[in-house]
Amino acid sequence: MKIMLFVCGEGLGHTSRCISLAQQMKASGHEVLMGAYGYSKDLIETKGLRTAEMVPEIQLVGDSGSLDIKSSVIATIKSGQFLRIGKVHRMLKDFDPDIVVSDSYYTGIFSAWMRKKPVYLMVNQSNMEEFFMGKSFFMRSLGKITKRFYTMVFRKVDGIIVPDFPMPDTICKYNLDLEKRVLDSVFYSGPLVGKKYREVREAELKRPHVLSTIGGFGYREPLFHKVIETARLDRNINYTLLSGPSIDSDKFTSLPENVTIMKFIEDQFPYLKSSDLVIAPGGHSMMMEALSFGVPILSFPDMGHSEQENNATSLEEEGCGKRLDYSISPKKLLDHIHQLIENDAYKEKAQYLRSLSHALNGPEAITEMIESKYLNQGSQKKS
Repeated sequence: MKIMLFVCGEGLGHTSRCISLAQQMKASGHEVLMGAYGYSKDLIETKGLRTAEMVPEIQLVGDSGSLDIKSSVIATIKSGQFLRIGKVHRMLKDFDPDIVVSDSYYTGIFSAWMRKKPVYLMVNQSNMEEFFMGKSFFMRSLGKITKRFYTMVFRKVDGIIVPDFPMPDTICKYNLDLEKRVLDSVFYSGPLVGKKYREVREAELKRPHVLSTIGGFGYREPLFHKVIETARLDRNINYTLLSGPSIDSDKFTSLPENVTIMKFIEDQFPYLKSSDLVIAPGGHSMMMEALSFGVPILSFPDMGHSEQENNATSLEEEGCGKRLDYSISPKKLLDHIHQLIENDAYKEKAQYLRSLSHALNGPEAITEMIESKYLNQGSQKKS
């Protein structure tokens, strides 16, 4: 079977989960072509996966820890990228897949419909109009148009894949607003994680250990420094901080001995397995990876980013982490770190979700579901 897998490149969470899915599809004997762009495309290619270059659908703009929706819309229109969708259609025509899977990349969905191909939408958010609430009349109107758009998409696709734990443990549940008429087409696959817990060898790290994926660039830089100040308050807790490729880690000349800064980790799963706690933004895929490895999370969602804020709220309600904000003091942050490391209830809930992730096996579950749908469609055509 030939499978086209489109990837939304806004945030590497989409990329990491699509890599996991593509690897499983290849292992199951299918021919897979991934459509991606930017750094997302580069990362996919390092995994040895066949990739075609797509065009971005949206450009995100933010400042001081918040997402600026109006500026993002204006930047997207000015870029003119949406005028190049013909490139996507031509690529789909040349590859001629049997089935299309699109991770929040809607241009790929419309191209699949034009080619009369079965198409499945992978999504962890279906209430995008929240981004436009409380804004100007123009922005609220744009939000209503957006809702009508994706409601139509949800009705017409062949299936909707939610790469999360099934209800009631779904972390992205507050980001889902699905009509009753489409619920039968929704498939909760479980997390899409690149490696299985039992296959990963722990990194040699001093415990207790905190892994922070808060980058040190742009509006997250103040929080990055705040984590370092927190580490100074208790030298018995060890930290690995990911700064991102744009930060020169050599400039940090007076780090406490319990802090290590790294630009990038090629394989972060050994670090996850050796950590007692993760400090992260509110991105869905990072949460799925940490919880699939049984690690509680302190989440700092970007302000004004309703999807991340909802994820963090659900995380706290589920008892596997806490939602915090950028204004927190180092002393208060240390209190939360102690609580999540020392309170068995958080660890037990995270360990339960690790077991559930293993049982669900998201990449394999999606592959088997698509195979079954494809075979059923073939049988129906013959009859």
